[in-house]
Amino acid sequence: MHNEYAWYHLPVPVLVRQPSSRFSRHVALLIVLATLFVFLPHFGQAQANRTITGKVIDANSTGLPGVTIIIPGTTVGTSSGSDGSFELQVPAATTTLSVSSVGYTSQRVDITGKSSISVTLQEDSKALGDVVVVGYGTARKEDVTGSVTTLTEKEFNRGTFTSPDQLIQGRVSGVQVSNNSGQPGGPATVRIRGNSAVTGTGQPLYVVDGVPLDGRTARPGLVASTDVGAGADSNPLNFLNPDDVEAVTVLKDASATAIYGSRAAYGVVLITTKKGKTGAPVLNVGISNGFSTLLRRPDFLNASQYREAIGYYGAPAANDKGGDVDALKEILRTGYLQNYNVAMSGGGETGRYRLSIGYLDQDGIVKKTGFKKYSANLSTNFQFLESKKLGLDVNIATSQFREELANITTDAGFRGSLIGQALQWNPTQPLRNPDGTLFVQPGDVVNPVASQEYYNDRSRVTTILASAAPYYKFTDWLQYRMLISVNYNTGERRTSIDQRLINYPGIQDQGFASIGQNELTTQQIAHTLTFNKQVKDGLNINALLGYEYTKFANQGSNLNAYGNPAQGGFGNYGLDYTNYIQSSSAGSRLVSSFVDPSSQLQSVFGRAILNYKDRYVLTGTLRRDESSKFGPNNKVGYFPSFAIAWDLSQESFFPTERLTQLKLRAGYGRTGNQEFPAGSAQGRYTFNNLGEQAPLNDANPDLKWQSDAQYNAGIDVGMFNNRVTLTADYFYKTTTDLLFPQLPGQPAPPVQAIRWTNLDGKIVNKGVELALNTTIVTNEKVDVGLNANATFIHNEVKDLRTADITTGAINGQGLSGVLAQLITSGYPINAFFLPQYTGLNEQGLSNAPGPIAYAGSPNPKTLLGLGANVRYGKLSLVANMTGAFGQYIYNNTLNAVGNVGQIGAGKNIALSTFENPVKESIGNPSAATTRYLEKGNYLKMSNLTLAYSFGNIGSVFKGARVYATGQNLFVITKYDGFDPEINTIKRGANQVPSVGIDYLPYPSARTFTFGVNFSL
Repeated sequence: MHNEYAWYHLPVPVLVRQPSSRFSRHVALLIVLATLFVFLPHFGQAQANRTITGKVIDANSTGLPGVTIIIPGTTVGTSSGSDGSFELQVPAATTTLSVSSVGYTSQRVDITGKSSISVTLQEDSKALGDVVVVGYGTARKEDVTGSVTTLTEKEFNRGTFTSPDQLIQGRVSGVQVSNNSGQPGGPATVRIRGNSAVTGTGQPLYVVDGVPLDGRTARPGLVASTDVGAGADSNPLNFLNPDDVEAVTVLKDASATAIYGSRAAYGVVLITTKKGKTGAPVLNVGISNGFSTLLRRPDFLNASQYREAIGYYGAPAANDKGGDVDALKEILRTGYLQNYNVAMSGGGETGRYRLSIGYLDQDGIVKKTGFKKYSANLSTNFQFLESKKLGLDVNIATSQFREELANITTDAGFRGSLIGQALQWNPTQPLRNPDGTLFVQPGDVVNPVASQEYYNDRSRVTTILASAAPYYKFTDWLQYRMLISVNYNTGERRTSIDQRLINYPGIQDQGFASIGQNELTTQQIAHTLTFNKQVKDGLNINALLGYEYTKFANQGSNLNAYGNPAQGGFGNYGLDYTNYIQSSSAGSRLVSSFVDPSSQLQSVFGRAILNYKDRYVLTGTLRRDESSKFGPNNKVGYFPSFAIAWDLSQESFFPTERLTQLKLRAGYGRTGNQEFPAGSAQGRYTFNNLGEQAPLNDANPDLKWQSDAQYNAGIDVGMFNNRVTLTADYFYKTTTDLLFPQLPGQPAPPVQAIRWTNLDGKIVNKGVELALNTTIVTNEKVDVGLNANATFIHNEVKDLRTADITTGAINGQGLSGVLAQLITSGYPINAFFLPQYTGLNEQGLSNAPGPIAYAGSPNPKTLLGLGANVRYGKLSLVANMTGAFGQYIYNNTLNAVGNVGQIGAGKNIALSTFENPVKESIGNPSAATTRYLEKGNYLKMSNLTLAYSFGNIGSVFKGARVYATGQNLFVITKYDGFDPEINTIKRGANQVPSVGIDYLPYPSARTFTFGVNFSL
């Protein structure tokens, strides 16, 4: 972005408290100590050197690239080249080199009196490549009994991303990642094995380097009564730099997730950041630049078609204003981006480190929108004592991102937000007056360029995620580990609306200003004891016992004010009115603040994995959670799981000629959900400045966990030395004790305010997941690999005996208050229930609609991911496609701003309306029927990357690579909206979210990126 952000001190008292000095001292001390430990190993005395050359090969005499050769106890070292050869300057007195590589057994090599050596490394059957990250630890792949998928960096989606969840879109079976907005930094919805969220987000638990995240963002919402809307959400993972992510592990079934108990109902995503590696310091650099343009747009009339339509429909001739305008084009642009990442890593035998910084600056394709992020990450590991039994891991991730936001929202009033204003703008009406000023007039027709220029909305969010984990290895098989972490987030949002935007009541002659602040803090301490030993011939036990305490805190404030008409409003102060609150009308100032009750979660958990000769594996877990959020009668929950596996490929009778592996898995487990506001089990009240109180929520001492029980059965097949692998899973998940905010006037028991309760009934998600990976050709010159995953899901609400739950708000011209979805027994969650559209009569009016009936599900029945990896020499191509099928989308955009009645009011209409074979009367009223319910099937080319690897260039640049990446290149769909993936959520009602209603979205973009990577 080319606009600079300027932040000022508030002209009013800051209501959110600043970080305590004690907290600041602890974080500062952590950073200083980690930094000292990083650089202390580099101090040493100069000595006379000699040169050692050599080559590292495997058992087949093939050269091994990237092998670390280092002087033991120092950071002096190098890495082998593409053919395994190396050259290293060592002090003359050096007698030994350490040679190591992931996947191979390390060696110590005597170099006394030698100038050249040859080293053969043997494969390590227990290497890190065979280890999977699981809850609170790791396990060998052979020990995994649940449904777990791990993606490493080479398998991630390519491109420029603002958050790590986009790295796995379309890459994991059973997981749907949907971008909710084209706004840079906008949120994504991640659903694992279907939708079972009556309330809340339904998002998985994210765990970063062992630290569970809160799942919320500190960016404030816009609290305003201006009819403009609250603006788009933000992504809680934006603080992480995707370039710092090494691996993402998705835990899908309850036997894998139950170790996280009451926070794991919607699955768990484990994010592992990159760590330092033993060897000489290496500087990795990544530079990319690119641009974004509009992917696709709905068809509305141009000026020529509009003039024709005026005569065709008999609209007033005065509606032709004589111009030729594309209002949507006027508010859009080509958005440019730049992304820079630098990381230094290295270490010796007693310590490793990695320090990275990143900068991302991405323009939105809507003018005056964008995303800037500054990030830094420090990861260190130290080993103490001669035995190296005592160690310390320190991870610190910090970032600040800043957003410019547009007036694009799903909850604007009947005037619509920016995109709707552009779509319905009369294409013959000039946007500016002859003197160049913006054309504005009272009423519900808003000039989109004026709406854009007279609206200023900026936010800033700062995050620090810091953890320290000391550990002690009593023996090779018994280890104690403590993890202490703090996740601190603070956000500020400043919004101003110019008084010249006269279409909104209260703004004319005054203007509007809003300042919001939020602070989120999560503190955690965990103790774990790990036992991993072969206790008798063939029997290995991997056991874990742990305790964890977590505390959550959330507070914030908001200040709204209108300008003083007697003083000309805010008009004399420029557009950022938030710096001049003192000039507002005193009677209009509204200050609000909140301090949520802090909530605590105290847990004890254990896991045992019994492996007998890698043939038979039994896993059992149990977690006990005690939460302050629940009623006194249900504060404790127990979450057990067990799973078994049988690897037939380890049996003597197994045919190994073609089949490499055949592993059967089965498991069952229970998890919970506590996703609702803290204090909801208690009776709470709000107070105004007069001391008057009003009920906020009624007490419910019996409020308890939402519970998920899940069965899973799977099979892992490997063929042709694992060049073809197939994983298939069947799952059956039942969600009961559904958390629900009962509102006044709803069925008994009667309430004065919101009363959180547990519904009867259940939500069932069942289905089949398939994942296929193939290596068709692999040799020194050519690699060809294909992968595909598919998920088939059936979703249904059952046994709900309370009244049907309505949601799915339809907004627009005369449609506000209409609800299009129900949660009711026998149908999918958020099912569409609409009157059947029966066409037009001879007068061009809609025939009487059919009765309200089930019309379709917004939940996909099939998810699809396709990928290809091709390399020829130094040239490589990576392609990934994603798709979803079987879902319906209500096109609220077309219903609200594209219907025929608009042209009679001097607004634009959709081209499909004009091209209807039956002439529609301009007096035909808008109605929420199946007319605007469309199939949402799509297949999208999400990523395509062409790269060329130069390898080492001279003695300075190593691993040089250039690439070009296209994201969202095209989408195959019959849907008439902007994008079937975008903005299909948050059209809920009564605190019940919705899915599948598309209303005035921030459009999705097609992005091209060009970049280079190299090491020094």
